[in-house]
Amino acid sequence: MRGKRVELESLWEEVREVSLGNSVDHLHSPPTPLQFLRDFVSQNKPCLISNSISHWPALSLWPTPSYLSTSLSSSLVSLHLTPDGQADALAPHPLHPSLCFVSAHVQPTPFPHALDLIRQPPNHLVAYLQQQNDCFRTEYSELESDCDDHIPWASEALGCLPEAVNLWIGNHLSETSFHKDHYENLYAVVSGEKHFLLLPPTDVHRMYIRDYPAARYCYSEESGEFRLELEEPERRVPWCSVDPYPATGSEERSKFPLYFNGPKPFEVTVKAGEILYLPSMWFHHVKQSPGDGGCTIAVNYWYDMQFDIKYAYFNFLQSLPYQSTDDQTIPESECEDLGYHPPPNHLSRNLRYLKDHEDCCGLPYVNMIKVLTNSQRAVLSAT
Repeated sequence: MRGKRVELESLWEEVREVSLGNSVDHLHSPPTPLQFLRDFVSQNKPCLISNSISHWPALSLWPTPSYLSTSLSSSLVSLHLTPDGQADALAPHPLHPSLCFVSAHVQPTPFPHALDLIRQPPNHLVAYLQQQNDCFRTEYSELESDCDDHIPWASEALGCLPEAVNLWIGNHLSETSFHKDHYENLYAVVSGEKHFLLLPPTDVHRMYIRDYPAARYCYSEESGEFRLELEEPERRVPWCSVDPYPATGSEERSKFPLYFNGPKPFEVTVKAGEILYLPSMWFHHVKQSPGDGGCTIAVNYWYDMQFDIKYAYFNFLQSLPYQSTDDQTIPESECEDLGYHPPPNHLSRNLRYLKDHEDCCGLPYVNMIKVLTNSQRAVLSAT
């Protein structure tokens, strides 16, 4: 199995050398649809774009809290509440032996009151407007004329309009844990800044994805307290285990050596007026800094991804069981915690598909398929 480990660990470096580089490309003007499709979407490569939304009225209007409160004075919005700003994240449960995946308490709230809770957070809770599910076009339709309903050059390149458009309003206390989405994501910041850590899908084993029991915060306005309730019947959620900003003295670094000892994640700060193209299946962790109005405000556009050769490749890569050469804390017999052990014929079938379509891929994917071929041999020889 050692050969497979070396091949996979070399893949993390190779994809950076042959395709991604060491930093996220910054375009100072919007790309043409052809350039965007050729250089970024087809390469599954992120980029930061300036001067693409400078015509939006939102850039001058939304940082003023009174404008938002007046425009949405009669709107009831879905406000997400947590005790610490960590929603859709891992947390300990007092009655459960392991961590659980926790969702926020969601409470319908008049928008002006929701905005006050975000701008002037009380000591006992963190409020975040992050409903997703196309919330911009449903809960915030009064603001639609302040920005574009799609990103024209992206829509032309991708051949479709966005499936969902979402509005995000939060403060510095809210943080989004590492995860990935099956969408092509155009993320536009209107006020404040968003701080992203990015890892390509090739680094999936470094995320230590495991199944956690699902739970939800329940908040009582009377007591001002949260309680954590496990879902019934039990539901388990696969989620990234890594906290990239561990507390001093914690055991995070020793528990997750693949992440902390591997290549550094890409770091990118998206400022007001900029768009981040976040390709499908990229892992991302997000922090934020508020703008002049005391909030961080963003709109993101989710476009359907193509379930093509790259999707088949990444599924195959994720299916490979794996343990780091440096990680001696987990016996090989327990490596299914980091993935599953598919039957050898399953590996062969997926790899045959990838190799049959090798001529559809760019150089980075051809090199990755060669790495996977060697990895497959190691898996088969060990079974």
